[in-house]
Amino acid sequence: MEMAVPSKRIHQGRNIKRFREMLGIKQEALAYELGEDWNQQKVSLLEQKEVLEPEVLYMVAKVLKMPEAAIQNFDEEQAVNIIANTFESGSIGYQQNYHPVFNPLDTIVRLHDEKIALYERMLQEKEDMIRRLEKLLKK
Repeated sequence: MEMAVPSKRIHQGRNIKRFREMLGIKQEALAYELGEDWNQQKVSLLEQKEVLEPEVLYMVAKVLKMPEAAIQNFDEEQAVNIIANTFESGSIGYQQNYHPVFNPLDTIVRLHDEKIALYERMLQEKEDMIRRLEKLLKK
């Protein structure tokens, strides 16, 4: 006989807070974007609600520029488990590439040529401006 595993409820308000913080948006800014009848305190209360009204969820998702489903379904615990189980004991997160697919000298030469071209354009603009000023002075 299998035991039923209780389905974990997603806390939508907490998800809004997580996404808002990841995007670097303050509660006051979110309130401003949501409209005149919103303020920082109302956003704070919203972030404490487990389930949001559909119209509020829609408005917040639109302001945060993300799908409503992301707010409704994001489970931080599952995301951490996926990340943790992706790496094996020998895995490392950073690997150095000793054999780049581009020639670093080509990049240096290209950047040098771009700087020279920019400098030449700036000199030409300076000369053009001097000519215009000389014409104005003659008049």
